[in-house]
Amino acid sequence: MPLKPKILVTSASGKTGLQTALQLRAKRIPVRAFVRRKDRRTDALERAGAEIFMGDQYSLTDMRKAMQGVQRAYQCAPTAPNGLHFNAVFTAAAYEAQLEHVVTLSQWLSSVDHPSLFTREVYLSDILIGMRSEMSVTTVNVGWFAENYLMVLDMAAHLGLFTMPLGQGDVKKNAAPSNEDIASVVVAALIDPALHAGKTYRPTGPYLISPNEIAEAMGRALGRTVRYMNISERMMVKALKAIPPANYSEAAVTQLAIYAEEYRRGTFAVNAPTEDVLRVGGREPEVFENIVRRRVEADPNLKGSFVKSMGATVGFLKILATRHFDLDRAQAQRDYVRLSSPSYSQDDAAWRSGHQPYVSQDTPARVA
Repeated sequence: MPLKPKILVTSASGKTGLQTALQLRAKRIPVRAFVRRKDRRTDALERAGAEIFMGDQYSLTDMRKAMQGVQRAYQCAPTAPNGLHFNAVFTAAAYEAQLEHVVTLSQWLSSVDHPSLFTREVYLSDILIGMRSEMSVTTVNVGWFAENYLMVLDMAAHLGLFTMPLGQGDVKKNAAPSNEDIASVVVAALIDPALHAGKTYRPTGPYLISPNEIAEAMGRALGRTVRYMNISERMMVKALKAIPPANYSEAAVTQLAIYAEEYRRGTFAVNAPTEDVLRVGGREPEVFENIVRRRVEADPNLKGSFVKSMGATVGFLKILATRHFDLDRAQAQRDYVRLSSPSYSQDDAAWRSGHQPYVSQDTPARVA
């Protein structure tokens, strides 16, 4: 076997997949990047020296081809309503290709009877990927990404509002990791399976932060005052459906609403922050303000102007005028598998015992 075995990175143009592929290439590790189409992200991958494989990640035929000649892989399911199908395809192909090691992107909320179909699919996928004893697995257990806050950065830039249904503004409920920090943990586990096989890591940011602190960090990065507005789930859903380019699918919107409830319950604050980014990834975790600054520098549309402020105002009015979106009805229409007695993560005894040491949301954690 070569000293530097080729590694397959799935969802290689996505949030963590792109950063994983780029960081592997920075270490001169051979990478095959699985992507759907050519765009500026694949251009960056090619410049870094990655081998581009274009195909359909839901196709077992394509996944089999993508795994030819690789020994390790990053399993990163697309944010889509068919995550379990993707993971079944990946697992079958990995079994046939006899991969030696896989790093899988799991979910902090993952539990057997969770209200979110997406989350239950992650739980099942984690079982599937661990069934072949000859293949070692490292699990990366991620909570609420820092990237999620940036969905509403445009409104913060042009209206001075950070709007999300996160509950009280002064309560610290998340230590949000950057895509780059998550990738650093993935990369370490891919490079050294002997050290990381069978282990589960939870990359986080350096501190628990509150919605008010998130708004303040956005304001400093944008050079203007930004304040947090706690909106209803109904308003969030209308916003996600109303304004392009986000225009989230009904599948994604129904699940995001459930995750917002978990956020308010303090589930993402349990056992946070961790030292996994520093200890495993070998880097200091990024503070949220730096993550925002990088996005602001990369996106000229976030620079303030009268025209952009007017456009943001029109967009806000469009949200208000958008018809109410019935989450329950949408899930029923999509014929989702729905449980008669679902339970949120912290209400599940098995989840609590598997996330020790358990810290209630009323117990102080390390904060800024």
